[in-house]
Amino acid sequence: MSLAAATRDAVRERPFLYDALRAGVVNYTAAARTLDIDGDAEAVATALRRFAEELDDSPAHDSDARVSMQSGLGRVESPDAVSAIVFRVGDAAFAEGAGSLTGIVATGDLSPPALAEVLGRLRAADVAVEAAGVTDDALVVVVGRRAGPDALRMVEAVVQG
Repeated sequence: MSLAAATRDAVRERPFLYDALRAGVVNYTAAARTLDIDGDAEAVATALRRFAEELDDSPAHDSDARVSMQSGLGRVESPDAVSAIVFRVGDAAFAEGAGSLTGIVATGDLSPPALAEVLGRLRAADVAVEAAGVTDDALVVVVGRRAGPDALRMVEAVVQG
């Protein structure tokens, strides 16, 4: 495997480094030293620079997305008996009027990278996420009631650019 290929593989194993390369905020020499790649650190730094130049830095979301907040969500044990399901993954379902959680729902042309960015921002703000999911046209994040307004602002910042 070439040094360039090994560098790309090492970056893909570290999503934070991949995102930093896309954003153009990496000290290449310092990053090269942290990677476990055989070879000269400067050669690895050069491979990082070249890889960064190839990455697409466009947002992974639609600026026309709409975001809303739904309060009073809760996890329901028998989702088939509840008509107000807001979010469902497998056997886990969250319905209106069933608890004190808040759902942030974005609709538009969305993608998994948009959810990844939302989850990263929520993690950085120390907001606990109860559940999350994304489809082609919707993104849902379920958080505690008090975290709802902060989560709403973060989702809006991501999906509305």
